[in-house]
Amino acid sequence: MNDEEHLMTLNRTGGRFDLNKIAAAFPETADTMLLDTYLTDKPEASIRVFRIYREVPPHYHTQCDEVLHVLSGTGTFWIGDPKEEAPFAPGHLLVFPRRAVHAVPRILSHPVVFLAIDTPRRAPDDVVFVDPADGTPSGFIAGI
Repeated sequence: MNDEEHLMTLNRTGGRFDLNKIAAAFPETADTMLLDTYLTDKPEASIRVFRIYREVPPHYHTQCDEVLHVLSGTGTFWIGDPKEEAPFAPGHLLVFPRRAVHAVPRILSHPVVFLAIDTPRRAPDDVVFVDPADGTPSGFIAGI
């Protein structure tokens, strides 16, 4: 079994993941705001690694709570109130309860990569932009 086949097996059953190797596999540019890859994907929870390519406007998720561990990059985020904008950096943990409006208004250093734990599973189309002109689920995120 090669490395890719082994990773696909782990995606279904759990296991050990090299987050640095996964993060390094993201391309330098993307047509969507984010790209992600699922590490586990069960109805009760999903674990993903994703990279942000540009600022993320105010949005929320209707189906899940989202817990983000910053793996690389720096920027700012807010949750609930744009006046509460705060920095994030590697090692920080950001917690966004379901339906809590949040945004990443500034990317200060690239690449911005997060480990995400979503409970229950975050469906790829579970994103609602506060201003619908800011985007659509298909323009928000795509898998690699």
